[in-house]
Amino acid sequence: EPFVADEYIERLAWRTPGGGSRGGEAFDPKRLLEEFVNHIQELQVMDERIQRKVEKLEQQCQKEAKEFAKKVQELQKSNQVAFQHFQELDEHISYVATKVCHLGDQLEGVNTPRQRAVEAQKLMKYFNEFLDGELKSDVFTNSEKIKEAADIIQKLHLIAQELPFDSLMDFCCCPLSSPGKYHDLECQLIQEFTSAQRRGEISRMREVAAVLLHFKGYSHCVDVYIKQCQEGAFLRNDVFEDAAILCQRVNKQVGEVFSNPETVLAKLIQNIFEVKLQSYVKDQLEEHRKSDAEQYLKNLYDLYTRTTNLSSKLMEFNLGTDKQTFLSKLIKSIFISYLENYIDVEIGYLKSRSAMILQRYYDSKNHQKRSIGTGGIQDLKERIRQRTNLPLGPSIDTHGETFLSQEVVVNLLQETKQAFERCHRLSDPSDLPKNAFRIFSMLVEFLCTEHIDYALETGLAGIPSSDSKNANLYFLDVVHQANTIFHLFDKQFNDHLMPLISSSPKLSECLQRKKDIIEQMEVKLDMGIDTLNCMIGQMKHILAAEQKKTDFKPEDENNVLIQYTNACVKVCGYVRKQVEKIRNSMDGKNVDTVLMELGVRFHRLIYEHLQQYSYSCMGGMLAICDVAEYRKCAKDFKIALVLQLFDTLHALCNLLVVAPDNLKQVCSGEQLANLDKNILHSFVQLRVDYRSARLARHFS
Repeated sequence: EPFVADEYIERLAWRTPGGGSRGGEAFDPKRLLEEFVNHIQELQVMDERIQRKVEKLEQQCQKEAKEFAKKVQELQKSNQVAFQHFQELDEHISYVATKVCHLGDQLEGVNTPRQRAVEAQKLMKYFNEFLDGELKSDVFTNSEKIKEAADIIQKLHLIAQELPFDSLMDFCCCPLSSPGKYHDLECQLIQEFTSAQRRGEISRMREVAAVLLHFKGYSHCVDVYIKQCQEGAFLRNDVFEDAAILCQRVNKQVGEVFSNPETVLAKLIQNIFEVKLQSYVKDQLEEHRKSDAEQYLKNLYDLYTRTTNLSSKLMEFNLGTDKQTFLSKLIKSIFISYLENYIDVEIGYLKSRSAMILQRYYDSKNHQKRSIGTGGIQDLKERIRQRTNLPLGPSIDTHGETFLSQEVVVNLLQETKQAFERCHRLSDPSDLPKNAFRIFSMLVEFLCTEHIDYALETGLAGIPSSDSKNANLYFLDVVHQANTIFHLFDKQFNDHLMPLISSSPKLSECLQRKKDIIEQMEVKLDMGIDTLNCMIGQMKHILAAEQKKTDFKPEDENNVLIQYTNACVKVCGYVRKQVEKIRNSMDGKNVDTVLMELGVRFHRLIYEHLQQYSYSCMGGMLAICDVAEYRKCAKDFKIALVLQLFDTLHALCNLLVVAPDNLKQVCSGEQLANLDKNILHSFVQLRVDYRSARLARHFS
């Protein structure tokens, strides 16, 4: 630990008797001073002893340092001597090596011509044997030396190619001529390779293949290898899986046999594609090409997908520098005749299939599809009937049928989805956006125009006039289903069409087409606002049938037991049902827009209805109760304007019961202060006591 003088003195004083208060002893300064003096003397003696020891160690260290420096100098001198000896040895080795290389070059210069002369002599000897017509050398008669014989025949064959024409003819006429023997030996080697392959002797196959590499028949050897590899390889029904397994197995073996494995493997794959796969694809497609478009398209998509998947697996192998292009050309060679007119077959099938789905649905409803909204006389009469109350004939009765089917929509979307998937897989990248747009056009034609638009037109034609009694408002059901269907259409647009056209000029064209469809449907939905006229008409019928004049001017003012009139109950019940129906049929801002329009018309109807009666004091109270109930009903609209209108109407009804002296005060209240005085006056006039001089005087 670090030495601290204060702590050291404290400990010394604490240990000295009389140096502190320990054990109750009194403090003795003399004794403490004596202890300090003695301790200082001991420390001085210890310091002198340690100092002598330090000086001794320093002297010893200096002595050893001098000895070490002397030893290092001696080692440096020895190292310099050794380095000089090494340089001399290196120079001597270089000199000897130069002499040896020179001698080796001289020996090689003498030996090479000698070896060539020996080989030439042997070739001349073998050549003479061919000319004599009798092969005596062991290399030709011993079957185990076929490799050496092949090398000799190959060289003699090259020599024969350089002979003059006359000499060559004489040589070829020899029964054992080199060209004939060349061919026989080549066949023999190929046969030997075939036998070794059947026995599974990889080393022998590699040896024979290396010999045949310099023969013209080497390519035939590769063909034989490819043919034998495929024997028994395609026994199952899945030709693609068999091909992948075969290539995997051959890929492991071909490198051990041939010096150019990538070329051999590429040739095997080419053979599989051009023979096995092409034949299989043709058998599968030609069977349905003209008779069954649906099965033809399914088979084409399936076969093309499986072929491209096989190609992806083969990409793992070494097939040369540009294997991607190589495999793409093989796939194209198989499917080019089918892909050229693919989109025409797709569009034709999609058109006939969609038409069949729609027709089957309408047949199930016993409905004969008719042209609606074409601008004829009937269409003009229908539009006039909807916009006015003129009796131009009855509306089209749909018997509650919306002519929209979730099942039909799902079927159409499923067919289109499959078409988009096939289009993505089978179309050329440059034609993909154009082909996808054609499929989208088919979907628009049959789903949006032939199904949704037709249902909206039929629903519009089926809207009853506003003066119809007990009219069934099925158009809202049409709107509800059309809204749901269009969400499905929009989802397919985003999920399946957008990825195909996102980076092409067709994107803006498709978005514009979709926008036009939405606008056309919104126009028809806006025309369906006539449904609100029917609702108001139904309310009018209820009020006319249920509201009595005695409701607001009872004969016995003191015996009124009802809280609100029967007409009010039925109207509110009807309105609540219609509000719920509108909310279920629409979404987004359309709900608020339609409910606001209905709420304003509902207010106008009640306002005009209340203007038709005169009110006693108790009748006015009952009218206030009715309006309060109407106001509760208006809260279901969740539209601020509608609720505000009914609040004002409720305040106006207070004028029917307020005391004459308080009329001016009520009219100047917050809710009535901004209203036209004529409106206030019109309500006051509805009181039975209005003609009394007192009331007229107070109001004026």
